[in-house]
Amino acid sequence: MKNKKIIIIGSLVFVILIFIFFMIFYLDTAKNFKIGNNITSQELVDKILKINSYEATIEVDIKSNKNENKYVIKQKYNGTNENSQEVLEPTNIAGVKITKKENTLTIENTNLNLVSMFENYQYLSNNQLDLNTFIEDYKNDDKSSYGETRGELVMRTTNEQKLIKSLYINKETRKPVKMEIEDANKKTAVYILYREVTVNS
Repeated sequence: MKNKKIIIIGSLVFVILIFIFFMIFYLDTAKNFKIGNNITSQELVDKILKINSYEATIEVDIKSNKNENKYVIKQKYNGTNENSQEVLEPTNIAGVKITKKENTLTIENTNLNLVSMFENYQYLSNNQLDLNTFIEDYKNDDKSSYGETRGELVMRTTNEQKLIKSLYINKETRKPVKMEIEDANKKTAVYILYREVTVNS
């Protein structure tokens, strides 16, 4: 009888020890193992900063003290050599397209078949609505930072014009959701909602 008790207790202790060992090993492995879409915030920031081309349809809401304007714009960015923006809405300026290829700027109205070209135009690349402009601002600002809120990563930066920019990225899809731009006095605000976005990095 005593031997039976010793065997049962010994077996229980052995099973408990194996269970404890398994749990310690499993938890340690789980910490270092990434499943599916699991990605750290820093890795997601690095991924956004490596974007080299994208296409997006965006809703833009520009508010100032006196008025508010809304636009729908189609953006295409293909590296530093070529990018374009075409207004889809409102209808009275739909079809206006601005294209920069290397040092040449082309402004056209596709509906009216009008084209103007400007060479050595240096300032189009400073378009504050562009995702690539945000990326450059983020890289160049020593005080750029990021945090998390409600399943989104928020990247924040301030550029040379003292515009405060916040880019919200869905952590699950890893794509931009919206961008907010404010001046230092918060008198002018631009809100960009990404309807559709295809990103390459």
